[in-house]
Amino acid sequence: MRTEPQTVSAGPAAEAPRKLLREQRALAMDGFQAGAAAPLHPLPEQPDDQAVASDNERYQHLDQNPVQRVAEHPVSTFSIDVDTGAYANVRRFLNAGQLPPRDAVRVEEMINYFSYGYAPPADNGHPFAVHTEVVPTPWNTHTHLLRVALKGRELSKAALPPANLVFLIDVSGSMSDANKLPLLKSAFKALTRELRPRDRVSLVVYAGASGVVLEPTAGDQQERILTALERLSAGGSTHGAAGIELAYALAQRAFIAGGINRVLLATDGDFNVGITHFERLKDLIEEKRKTGIALSTLGFGTGNFNERMMEQLADAGNGNYSYIDTLNEARKVLVEEFTSTMATIARDVKIQVEFNPASVAEYRLIGYENRALRREDFNNDQVDAGEIGAGHSVTALYEIRLAGAPGSLIEPLRYGDGEAEVGKVASRTMELAHLRLRYKGPDGGHSQRIDFPILRDTIKSSLAQAGDDLRFAISVAAFGQLLKGGSHLGDGRDGCADDKMAVHCGKAATAFGFNDVAQLARGAVTTDRYGYRAEFLELVATARRLSAATHDDHAAWREE
Repeated sequence: MRTEPQTVSAGPAAEAPRKLLREQRALAMDGFQAGAAAPLHPLPEQPDDQAVASDNERYQHLDQNPVQRVAEHPVSTFSIDVDTGAYANVRRFLNAGQLPPRDAVRVEEMINYFSYGYAPPADNGHPFAVHTEVVPTPWNTHTHLLRVALKGRELSKAALPPANLVFLIDVSGSMSDANKLPLLKSAFKALTRELRPRDRVSLVVYAGASGVVLEPTAGDQQERILTALERLSAGGSTHGAAGIELAYALAQRAFIAGGINRVLLATDGDFNVGITHFERLKDLIEEKRKTGIALSTLGFGTGNFNERMMEQLADAGNGNYSYIDTLNEARKVLVEEFTSTMATIARDVKIQVEFNPASVAEYRLIGYENRALRREDFNNDQVDAGEIGAGHSVTALYEIRLAGAPGSLIEPLRYGDGEAEVGKVASRTMELAHLRLRYKGPDGGHSQRIDFPILRDTIKSSLAQAGDDLRFAISVAAFGQLLKGGSHLGDGRDGCADDKMAVHCGKAATAFGFNDVAQLARGAVTTDRYGYRAEFLELVATARRLSAATHDDHAAWREE
């Protein structure tokens, strides 16, 4: 069961003089010079006059996952997530010279923004392959990181079934900015050029009222589709629910049995007419998904962006949430990742890890806070979970403390700590944990289950033994945690335990900082076809400069 969300609004934008001062400081900062000191503190809470977004932007507040003692809570259950919108939204803030609100950062979406070279599934009947690996944690000498990764079966665009797509586009007055409707039109034009003759596209718009702009049209009639898109203009209030109802009705009328049936909702999420209550909108989408039509959301714009709504409507609609901040991002989501965005190969995918208390003392799941499920939900096919698209890769990281390792964060219980249970599994000390996965086929039905143990002999002795993909994923996880405050990033290594990957040489008792993230990521930027990993390094450098300037401003604000 997902945690009940709270709506969180960022405060007013910073005053121009302060913004200019921070920009001047940022320009004066060196980049990542070799040996430069990492920031010694997490990002400070920002005073109201330095907050980074309009007070109309809405985000879901979720506390980070806590450390769990295995003897008391041995089982971790969650739904997979292949959304990537949080990363693009964080990039939008950083490129604008601002640190993102902490609630805008969802670490799992940042990790899963990137493609990883996981091996696809063998011909064993399952739609995805499962990969696990355990390596030392770079920010804590007493813990390890367990990676659980899934890789979906690849499909070429030619092999995809025919698609019935409904473009549901917000043309209300709030969409008039250049980074909203104009960018949206360019994004959908790029998608239109990817369509095949057997695909069908419809176009529904909504503002104060909703209407059909384009009836179902074959994919090879691109000029007709492009012309309909080009004629769109913004104005009026936002009756989003009416548009959703009409889009589903049109999708149902053009439904393709055995095909891809999907509504693509493009908006800033500023619904202000009709059904505006968040939970009622979710209920509407959850009811509509029973028709076999998925809903994906594409977020646009700044100022009044309702990210909370965009992310959770996509979850309710068995779809994906993406944030489009640039035309390049539109190409990534709608062109480069066309097959994974459009074609679902597994539904309601759940992961359950049972840790062996004889081998693991503590654990915490990094991210996935709004994907948490109860233990009994794993075997309940009525409980909704995430979907995997063709070729999708999904990565989850646990930080674990092995049994007997020093530095425990949780005191054992005085009365009954499960020691008897430890004795029962002593004969299985070669196992760190047992991994279970449950999923349904693309058309639903009864779920299937995959089981296999995670063994102690899979532990790498050093981070240098890990592949580039894992080291890069760890660097992204650390970056996301830093942007959320860095409360779990420990005190670093004592000296150079690993000569090849010693990002903390000479920095004993120092927090893992932006410089460490950059050094770890830089060593993992090898295959980078589209330059996304190189761009990540630029974002880390920007965040470091902004963090330093924010600390200076924060100190000055304290003194006033």
